[in-house]
Amino acid sequence: MSLRTEHYPGFDGARLALHRLGSGRPLILLHGLFSSAEMNWIKWGHAATLAATGFECLMPDLRAHGESASPHDPAAYPDDVLARDLAALIGHLGLTDYDLCGFSLGARTSVRGVIAGLEPRRLVLGGMGLEGLAGWTGRGAFFIDAIDRFETIRAGDPAFPAVQFMKTMKVDRVATRMLLQTFTDTPPAALAAITMPTLIVNGDSDRDNGDPAALTAALADAVQLIVPGTHMSCVTKPDLSLAIRDFLLR
Repeated sequence: MSLRTEHYPGFDGARLALHRLGSGRPLILLHGLFSSAEMNWIKWGHAATLAATGFECLMPDLRAHGESASPHDPAAYPDDVLARDLAALIGHLGLTDYDLCGFSLGARTSVRGVIAGLEPRRLVLGGMGLEGLAGWTGRGAFFIDAIDRFETIRAGDPAFPAVQFMKTMKVDRVATRMLLQTFTDTPPAALAAITMPTLIVNGDSDRDNGDPAALTAALADAVQLIVPGTHMSCVTKPDLSLAIRDFLLR
């Protein structure tokens, strides 16, 4: 299998990167905040595991991430811009029967997309709890503050790990700050739109986005699985893609 990279237009025509691996049933994989398709899904072998099972892994770099455009025009960041870009990708590819999986910010984007009308056959939400959706405003403010204090944050500050990761990923802080302001809270009542079978999968030491059991209970047809690791380290372990694979093949 060879990795292929192409570009597609976002909701506003922005040039966004899409990485493909494998052939078969379409599986969209959305990465987390400050990350990329390479860091979340390719580097640690998750895409290879899923592609070997018979999926075509469709892995966009979200706007302001990875190889995708990072515009500095505020008009490029309307509310729910990532969900709009996700709908643009599905339309661009002409997908009508597909599965959707997101980790952390990717999970949040998946939820917002489904609430807006997307209809994947199955849904996987990784690294997410109920509070990470219903209480995103506070979480977003934490990251905006980390960007604003980027040059002065030192070890011991709660924001230090986020800043170090932003440095590793060479994040465009101007674009990402505007992106963070496009997110709104998702009230639990809105989750009634999620009726497809859903997997909630988190590391055993991951509560960065709240309680995954509470999110599982809030959904109509959800199961929860625990894999080893923290919010950051669980994506480096094979257990994550094995859990995703087994759920999608049920």
